[in-house]
Amino acid sequence: MSDLTETSGDRVPAEGAPAASAREPSGQQEHRHGALSYAAEWARQLTRRRTQWIFGILVVLPVIFIAAFALDDGPSRGEQGTRFVDIATSGGPNFSVFVLLVSGELLLYIVAALLVGDPVPAEASWSSLRYLLTAPVRRARLLTSKLLVGLSALAVATILLPLWSLLLGGFVYGMSDYQIPGGGELDSATFWSRIAIAIGYVFVATLPIAGIAFLVGVRTDTPLAAVGAALMVYIVAGILDSIDALGDWRKALPGHYGREWLELLTTTDPDWTGMQRGLLWSLLYFTIFVVLGYRVFRRKDILS
Repeated sequence: MSDLTETSGDRVPAEGAPAASAREPSGQQEHRHGALSYAAEWARQLTRRRTQWIFGILVVLPVIFIAAFALDDGPSRGEQGTRFVDIATSGGPNFSVFVLLVSGELLLYIVAALLVGDPVPAEASWSSLRYLLTAPVRRARLLTSKLLVGLSALAVATILLPLWSLLLGGFVYGMSDYQIPGGGELDSATFWSRIAIAIGYVFVATLPIAGIAFLVGVRTDTPLAAVGAALMVYIVAGILDSIDALGDWRKALPGHYGREWLELLTTTDPDWTGMQRGLLWSLLYFTIFVVLGYRVFRRKDILS
């Protein structure tokens, strides 16, 4: 009889088999546990070329926007306007909001799919997933470690982009009060509190796409399929959201409430209803996809 049997996807000692501690040195056990620790997984995440490219692009993107605005030979921007692009150069706060807006349309969703959906299939493609699952490591522990690190990296990326844009914009355009499109302004204290909430909302808004990538990743062991499927769902949902004939059904689509955070930065008295609904829908979708991902991974035969 084999020394190990599978029960619901978790490796457990078979009846009469020696305990894991008796079969392998304690140092090897500690190495395997350490390989799945939060810090160790973070180190693996940061050393991957994909992660380095993501954060490199996020750092360079605001610089590209500043260079693009510098090439504008038209009338001076920044004083008046009803669009975010019209007042993007009025100061660091406005530039930061503009960058968050344009990147939050697609870029951050791609980042979410990559950071959360790629780690498990990447391990499978490197033929290292079976090693990580060697007894006494449980599948749920491996999956949780990778999910938490992916979400943490996504949170860092979502925070980094607007804050870095704020610093660069403040250096180039000054740190004046935030100008509301169409007229009015927010003082520094109000702006900081609202931009913090907006960043948190954007992070949560990307979670459904991250959840889809996570589910497809553990199901297919193919990084490209995980990211591609998640982005395809996002694009199709966006197309369906533009069809008025669907009526209230559109409210259930991922991304329908994706821009509700702009309510915080377009008026002095925002309506929180849209954001509340967006948070609930995003968390619901994310929870469903993550639970399904754990269920699939628990029962899956790991061959790579």
